[in-house]
Amino acid sequence: MPKDAPETAVALASSFGLKQQGFRNLSGEFWNLSVPVLYEHAIRNGEGFLGAGGSFVAYTGAFTGRTPKDKYTVDEPSTSKDIDWNEINQKLPEATFDQLHRRVLSWYQGHKLYVHDLRAGADPAFGLKVRVVTPSAWHALFARNMFIRPKREELRDFTPDFTILHAPKLFAMHEIDGIRSDTIVAVNFARKLVLILGTEYAGEIKKSVFGYLNYVLPGRDVLPMHCSANVGPRGDAAIFFGLSGTGKTTLSADSSRTLIGDDEHGWSQKGLFNFEGGCYAKCINLSKQAEPEIYDTVFRFGTVLENVVIDPATRMPDLDDGSLTENTRACYPVDFIPNMSPTGLAPHPENVIMLTADAFGVLPPIAKLTPEQAMYHFLSGYTARVAGTEKGLGKEPQATFSTCFGAVFMPRHPTVYAKMLGERIAKHKATCWLVNTGWSGGAYGIGSRMKIAHTRALVRAVLAGTLKSVPTRQEAFFGLQVPESCGEVPAEVLNPRNTWADKGAYDQTARGLTKRFETNFKQYEPYVGNDVKAAGIHAAA
Repeated sequence: MPKDAPETAVALASSFGLKQQGFRNLSGEFWNLSVPVLYEHAIRNGEGFLGAGGSFVAYTGAFTGRTPKDKYTVDEPSTSKDIDWNEINQKLPEATFDQLHRRVLSWYQGHKLYVHDLRAGADPAFGLKVRVVTPSAWHALFARNMFIRPKREELRDFTPDFTILHAPKLFAMHEIDGIRSDTIVAVNFARKLVLILGTEYAGEIKKSVFGYLNYVLPGRDVLPMHCSANVGPRGDAAIFFGLSGTGKTTLSADSSRTLIGDDEHGWSQKGLFNFEGGCYAKCINLSKQAEPEIYDTVFRFGTVLENVVIDPATRMPDLDDGSLTENTRACYPVDFIPNMSPTGLAPHPENVIMLTADAFGVLPPIAKLTPEQAMYHFLSGYTARVAGTEKGLGKEPQATFSTCFGAVFMPRHPTVYAKMLGERIAKHKATCWLVNTGWSGGAYGIGSRMKIAHTRALVRAVLAGTLKSVPTRQEAFFGLQVPESCGEVPAEVLNPRNTWADKGAYDQTARGLTKRFETNFKQYEPYVGNDVKAAGIHAAA
């Protein structure tokens, strides 16, 4: 395989180089390499191989998902008062961070490093200049796909606002460092620096940037959101909040609408903007019939397939094989989706859709929310996990409440984000909806997953405006207003109790879930008004 000419490695290097950031004695620097050259390096380095159609296939070893229990934030005077310190936002002493930083710089000596200078935030007024430094070519390719790629002329004088030092094969020493394990993701907001040690899972790079934006943007009057977004032909934008597995990516990829982005956005006084330049879609059980736009990316040159099982002879991916992990992923530039927005910008949303995958099978497939109910469900961030999606889960569904639909990414108190959302909903008169993509006809193990065709029909009716004026009935357990009809969806599906053979079992399960909602929300009651408390879910007798 031919070696790179010197100009290939440094032609796009910034004048603000690695020496200014403390790097010494490197065996090579490779700046802002193109996709084909990154492929060459990754294969030469033995980091992965080609899949059918030209994708790059990589495996991440012990970690096939994020490790939120190993995430730490530096406790230092200038930012500490703004952090919501808890079991997610764990404190790390400055001295420990400095010790880890010196260890990373020392470990980098003698290594060749890949540097990518990128941008997070499609709106230039709020964009963040991000530098990713890694010894791994495929992780550099991931970052290149995931974030916005500056123009060539912008790279010469690129000075980062935020730097990620990625050292996946360097491990911390938990006995010395005073941390939980030998893996750590540590952010120092004051120094605008993240250290990632001991994990090859690429999603840690992506979410480190999101976490930083979640810290800085509220101070600039921008609401950062864990949501997808699209816009219709008449300029009607919609956002889809949701945790992993609720359909956020699937439902926003609609051939009749323009995709803004599939996961992270900001809502400023001007409108919506995508944080990213790529997508990181779950692949498990992906099909051409249900999700054609996403499915096609799996077979494209430039896509990174992460932990996807591949036939060793044909190199065809088996998208139904979860033997390595249920969290199989495809990372690709957003322009691989045919109807993507070239700007990443959209007007203020007309519809705010909150997605949940209720594995207990008792929530309706759709409900219209009052602004107060929207605040309640945003702060609750409910979904349910089932066996097979995470280690250690038993046969019964497990309720999960992740405030703001992304608790692990939110450094500030949840009410900071909720207040901003409420103000924007009121100002722009957005209509809010709760959409359940979970189970129908019984809980997980008895019922079946909501048909994607039904969910799409409901969402299409919302976006077309036809569901807004349909009469609603109040559901008995959760106080939700459920539309009485939607043309393409059978009437019995709209009333989940009617889909259960055992009505008594439905009632018992629904009562149990109301208690979980009520217990979880007690932590937010001191921060919300009586109107939000009254609109919430209360334990049924």
